[in-house]
Amino acid sequence: MWSSNSRIIDAKLAQRTQELHEGGRSASLSTEDSIYLRATATEIVSHIEKGRWTASYVLEAYIKRAVYAHEQTNCLTEVFFPRARKQAAELDAEFILTKKLRGPLHGVPVSIKDQFKIEGVDNSIGFSQWLNKPAERNADIVNLLIAAGAIIYVKTNVPQTMFAFECSNPVFGRTTNPYNDGYTSGGSSGGEAALLAMDGSAIGIGSDIGGSLRIPAAYCGVYSLKPAGGRVSYIGACGPTPGFDGIVSVAGPMGRSVKDLEIVSRIIFGQGTDTSLPPIPFRDVEIPKRLKFGYYTSDKYIKASPACQRAVFETIERLREAGHECVQIEFPDAPHTAELFVGLTSADGYKTMLSHIGPDKRENALFLSTLGPRLPGPIRRLAAWLAERILGDEIFAGAMRMSHAITLTDYWKLLHEKRECIQRFHDEIWVKHDLDAIIAPVQAMPQLPHGGCDNFIALAASTFVYNLLDLPVGCIPVTRVDAQKDVVLDEWWGGSDHGSPMMENGLFKGDKPLYKPESLHGMPVSIQIVGKKWEEEKLLGVMGVVDGVLGERGFGPGAWEISKEAK
Repeated sequence: MWSSNSRIIDAKLAQRTQELHEGGRSASLSTEDSIYLRATATEIVSHIEKGRWTASYVLEAYIKRAVYAHEQTNCLTEVFFPRARKQAAELDAEFILTKKLRGPLHGVPVSIKDQFKIEGVDNSIGFSQWLNKPAERNADIVNLLIAAGAIIYVKTNVPQTMFAFECSNPVFGRTTNPYNDGYTSGGSSGGEAALLAMDGSAIGIGSDIGGSLRIPAAYCGVYSLKPAGGRVSYIGACGPTPGFDGIVSVAGPMGRSVKDLEIVSRIIFGQGTDTSLPPIPFRDVEIPKRLKFGYYTSDKYIKASPACQRAVFETIERLREAGHECVQIEFPDAPHTAELFVGLTSADGYKTMLSHIGPDKRENALFLSTLGPRLPGPIRRLAAWLAERILGDEIFAGAMRMSHAITLTDYWKLLHEKRECIQRFHDEIWVKHDLDAIIAPVQAMPQLPHGGCDNFIALAASTFVYNLLDLPVGCIPVTRVDAQKDVVLDEWWGGSDHGSPMMENGLFKGDKPLYKPESLHGMPVSIQIVGKKWEEEKLLGVMGVVDGVLGERGFGPGAWEISKEAK
């Protein structure tokens, strides 16, 4: 007999299926539809302003594509096409009457991560206990987008608790990677990335507390911007640990071009009802003609795979050819930075975060990340000792020792260490090298197969160190995995730039390594570009420079179709 919990979930999924069927109409795309889908948000607005396109026609194309993308990847949670069609019709009528755009996103179809409140729509983030509790008002970011003329029509899937980078939960199921359904789309903004990669949306909104904007963007070959704290209102964003600010969770744009990220940033920076938000709107800045970049391919936590190294090296080569200065740097004590992240996020033993799971089955991706607090102290300390003394892995041992509930006094101590870590990074990287930005791998892996996060959650250390440092970070696609170029050779194992032996051996050695360039062939490979605190505008400009020197490489609107046709 079904449990009441199962009946609630089944009813929700049936509702979604009905809305997709009734609202999606014909899923077949016309030639004109394809033209709309291969336009950036900037181009959509330009064509509408010139009277060539209408918001309604553009929306219909993206609705069809969103339905198709969902059929392929299971990326959608909430669907509200009738509401969106009404909004598009109102925008068209308004434009006919005034010949003026409502705002810089007039008629642009926008998707949004499930956690952001939309009036009358659920924001369950995959918890069955949160179903059938529609929001009473919009999140700030939703109001800002609508005021700018955006049309929000779907919400997208997330991992259970949003504390994993595999996009799966017991309510809405698993979202797959558009390029290979054996791989995850990433998380926690995984549904957004999958939808954008298949042109099912022109612009997306995600969030990031440990890599949740960058990892899925990298896995799916799209663009993203993680602002630092204090730039974008988080009012109306639901999460499993309300009140926690040891690591600041931030909202940010995802898209198919740097320019589209900039358009959204101009709308949302420094705006909204959040009284703690500094009133700093988007500021135009002049980008120096000659930039200085720092770069690395190993933070000595987990060394990047050959594919991810190549993405960094190819970027540096193009930048140098364009006259920019690039210097190799070392991340100052990445293991300790990562340990601080673990210590802060596990401070209550994950009690608050896990309390919302209720009757739902716990996803396997949460097992290792939440294991430490569940172990008795002596067992946890023994496991750390064995990892360090027997297996020779000080990095894994350090993280294990930090993962447990702590006292308020210890929590304050960690916050003090965090402040010192931020200052040390500023002095040893920004001041010492006088850099404009840093280029690094997003992760050691281009993508992970489903289940890979279960034992390799530590891969996220490469992204969550910048959440602890509270720096703005962009993500751009660079290349694709090449089965011939990106194999692990003996030379890769040489040098002193390796990190955790347990993690690296599991990823790259043995009979069944997770890194298989032949299976990953053709999958996107991205980089992250790090900027200074309060310099999101400059970072976007720098991202534009990097994107420009890399040239045409098969990313942006239509990338998924082009890749499919190439096969």
